[in-house]
Amino acid sequence: MNVNIESSWKEVLKEEFSKPYFPKIKESILKSKAKGKIVYPPENQIFNAFSLTPFNKVKVVILGQDPYHGAGQAMGLCFSVKPGIKPPRSLNRIYKEMHADVGCIIPNHGDLSSWARQGVFMPNAILTVEAGNPASHSKIGWHHFTDAVIQAISDHKEGVCFMLWGGFAKGKKKFIDTTKHHIFESAHPSPLAGNAFFGNHHFSGVNKVLESRGEVPIDWQV
Repeated sequence: MNVNIESSWKEVLKEEFSKPYFPKIKESILKSKAKGKIVYPPENQIFNAFSLTPFNKVKVVILGQDPYHGAGQAMGLCFSVKPGIKPPRSLNRIYKEMHADVGCIIPNHGDLSSWARQGVFMPNAILTVEAGNPASHSKIGWHHFTDAVIQAISDHKEGVCFMLWGGFAKGKKKFIDTTKHHIFESAHPSPLAGNAFFGNHHFSGVNKVLESRGEVPIDWQV
């Protein structure tokens, strides 16, 4: 696994790459592949969230848990799938809330890259997964890395809007200085959460924060 990560992130996170856990992540991925396992996303897209949203551009954070484990789905952005892939149910529910909240037309694709290019940083807490085996890489060390990522954003930036959906994402709140950042919490968009995700008004809420600072709001239409 090549650590092909965007330069501003590489600088902010440089200490992490030399810590003992990071080579073990590489070893675990190589072991999976040596056993004939397919690992998602493709190696050149593992750090896609970082490539599309450089550190100095981060205005909003949406944190996922684990990459999609179906063929051709994962693309290195949480909740997002590659063009031509049917949007998963959680993403469709995100679209429904987005439509109700800010009036966006529900799209027929699941590529959220346009959000990332506007400053919406969208990593999963676990950056890789074996095909057909959800959470299979949840214990190989990725959580150490992404905890450090959240901590770095909290420490080095101000006024970032964190959209924490579901218990797992809310559990990362301990790494965020809530006195200088904005926290938006709700249930997860998964159907397992019933209708609890709907009506959170996070999309309009984030834009109100950005506009109050004279910043360009996020165009949520994809």
